[in-house]
Amino acid sequence: MVKSLFRHLSRFRRDDHGTALVEMAIIAPFMLLLSAGVFEFGNLIHDKLLIEAGLSDAARFGARCNSQLYTDAGLAAIDCSDIAANIAVYGKAVVNVATDPPRIPGWLKANVTVSIANAGSCHDAVVAGVTKYRSTTAQVCIVRAAGTFPYSGIGMLSILGIGTITLNGFHEERLIRF
Repeated sequence: MVKSLFRHLSRFRRDDHGTALVEMAIIAPFMLLLSAGVFEFGNLIHDKLLIEAGLSDAARFGARCNSQLYTDAGLAAIDCSDIAANIAVYGKAVVNVATDPPRIPGWLKANVTVSIANAGSCHDAVVAGVTKYRSTTAQVCIVRAAGTFPYSGIGMLSILGIGTITLNGFHEERLIRF
């Protein structure tokens, strides 16, 4: 009986039928895990780039928005910060929250702050005879759009035991009044 067992084991070792199946069964879980991780990382980077694009658009609009022109023309004043926040999150100035999707699902306007010429954001262009900012005015003011987004991922992070990741971004532009 022992001889028969050794004979079967010897024949089993020499037989190469099914080796590809065994190798695939061993490697497949690792390849799927690696592929899911690459997809998760790509999704995270994509969301980060969308946040940065929105904040850049918002700061650019805030730097050029001039509500004083509206009031001087007898029109209703506009809130440049609010419109810039709409542009950051939704990609447009006038938003219908019920029908217009945000750039990133789950990104809220409450997570975006647009500061237009706040106290402390204006700097002297020339300090002690040294030009700090090239400008035709004595002071240069900065518009800053900042935002956060709680990225929870597509599931790969929870498998690894990683919770929500907060993506942060900001963009600054010089204030341009016309």
